[in-house]
Amino acid sequence: MQNPDILICGSIAYDSIMVFEGRFKDHILPDQVHILNVAFLVPTLRRQWGGCAGNIAYGLKQLGGSPVPMATIGQDGGDYLKRLNSLGITARCVKTVDDSFTAQAFITTDLDDNQITAFHPGAMSHSHLNRVTDAGQVKLGIVAPDGRDGMINHARQFAEAGIPFIFDPGQGLPMFSGEDLLQFMEQATYAAVNDYEARMLTEKTGLDLPQLAQRVEALVVTRGAEGAWVFTQGQRHDIPCVKAEQVVDPTGCGDAFRSGILFGLSRGLDWPTSARLGSVMGSLKIAHRGGQGYSTSADEVAAVFKREFGYQPW
Repeated sequence: MQNPDILICGSIAYDSIMVFEGRFKDHILPDQVHILNVAFLVPTLRRQWGGCAGNIAYGLKQLGGSPVPMATIGQDGGDYLKRLNSLGITARCVKTVDDSFTAQAFITTDLDDNQITAFHPGAMSHSHLNRVTDAGQVKLGIVAPDGRDGMINHARQFAEAGIPFIFDPGQGLPMFSGEDLLQFMEQATYAAVNDYEARMLTEKTGLDLPQLAQRVEALVVTRGAEGAWVFTQGQRHDIPCVKAEQVVDPTGCGDAFRSGILFGLSRGLDWPTSARLGSVMGSLKIAHRGGQGYSTSADEVAAVFKREFGYQPW
């Protein structure tokens, strides 16, 4: 069957990962933090392809889906455009903002896995320049972390166009008030958060998870090694975590999970099966560095799925 275009509204970013071969605690004096001035030698540096839209689109393409990332990049985004082209992912909805840099995260990790991160939003702050209607005929979408105005506008545009979509606030959740979040939940068809974000969502809105789930057709809560919950039609489905061959890097696992969900929904699969697909994708990703450092196929995913769950997903 032909896979429908899936619109992925979210960020495209470069991730610079540095490793400090020591421990931050040995170089930061607690009684001197008010005059903090430290420098860390980082002999290891990796630059990775990132951003939620980029990562989700990558996972969907691995499955044989038809992703359409909608994002804004800066004057330095040419390499990312070339990468999308090499992967066969359309960039027709990726807008270049000439007087900005592409969103970038600079992450320094020490030997205790503590992290110091600086994030520059850059062109991501102009995501509202894109419109859902610019994408043409799409059947399904997601509003993933992006510029605040872009997320608000794209959710409204999806709802006005009658296109079912997932609301995935991710690390952008603190930008929104409880009222904002309830508005998103009213507009969205589905919602997806991790367990920490779920706690923030309940605190900001004053509603518990079953109450929030009543506002959408399905609410997914990913729980790391504990698997995931899917609240739908008044029930909670417990989705187990698929054991990975090795645990290397959790970066982008949530995005890989969402690519599995979107692929399942686009093929008309039920929610438990779609979430199990997400679990398989997360387990394949975590065994590799970076949000896009893994490689798989629909056949491989189906084989792992059958081994883990005892039936064919499609």
